[in-house]
Amino acid sequence: MVSWMICRLVVLVFGMLYPAYASYKAVKTKNIREYVRWMMYWIVFALFMAVETFTDIFISWFPFYYEIKMAFVLWLLSPYTRGASMLYRKFVHPSLSRHEKEIDTYIVQAKERSYETVLSFGKRGLNIAASAAVQAATKGTGQGACEKVTPIMSVGPTPKWSPSHQPGPERSRWAAARACV
Repeated sequence: MVSWMICRLVVLVFGMLYPAYASYKAVKTKNIREYVRWMMYWIVFALFMAVETFTDIFISWFPFYYEIKMAFVLWLLSPYTRGASMLYRKFVHPSLSRHEKEIDTYIVQAKERSYETVLSFGKRGLNIAASAAVQAATKGTGQGACEKVTPIMSVGPTPKWSPSHQPGPERSRWAAARACV
């Protein structure tokens, strides 16, 4: 438990806060060399954090696990070892270069799917809200026939109340809803 707390503190201070401030200084002074150094560090550190999520679950029981993590973060950061630059140049950059097209394609697909998912959830939310509003309004009127009406709201052009304009089973729902209004 103590090792875990010390490790979290070391990763926070030496893995995130100090590099963030050093990155700020590099951007402020417009020192390209330092800027590149810190960009490489952040890429390697992001990969470390992703891997750490799983290693914490599966191998945190390993003796000296947290001490090894602390030493690794300090090694990445050290200006003498330049561990992050070395890992980036030898492993990360070649691997990303080989798979760059596939990663870009995946990102584009994920963006498209996320947009479609947001629209889908938005439509569902509108349907639920409309249904709740109609149910609340009909319960207040005391009309028994209107209590079970659940109109289906669509995003786009405003639906017509006429039953002839509604396809299939929605026709009777809209007609019943119109009769309650």
